Amino acid sequence: QVQLVESGGGLVQPGGSLRLSCAASGRSISIYAMNWYRQGPGKQRELVASITIGGSTNYADSVKSRFTISRDNAKNTVYLQMNSLKPEDTAVYYCNARRVNNYWGKGTLVTVSS
Repeated sequence: QVQLVESGGGLVQPGGSLRLSCAASGRSISIYAMNWYRQGPGKQRELVASITIGGSTNYADSVKSRFTISRDNAKNTVYLQMNSLKPEDTAVYYCNARRVNNYWGKGTLVTVSS
């Protein structure tokens, strides 16, 4: 079993940047596909970005060219670099590890507002 803790959220102005981190413990993330999801106010949880065990990435259309997911297996951490943030990016961001089972962190709040 793997435990996930997100950090790096906060309040940022439109056009700004944030880097989210997801620190894992319990097992190495090297055996998991890792994902970032988000849930905005009154919205369903949606997949934002994915990175496979081999390092291939995929993004939701709404964040392509603005967000970058990466993994550092040595540090047992996954990152989400978010640039050119928009108010509609406001959400709780969740880290997810997936193999046979799904594991979730508790989330970190990102608020994009002037």
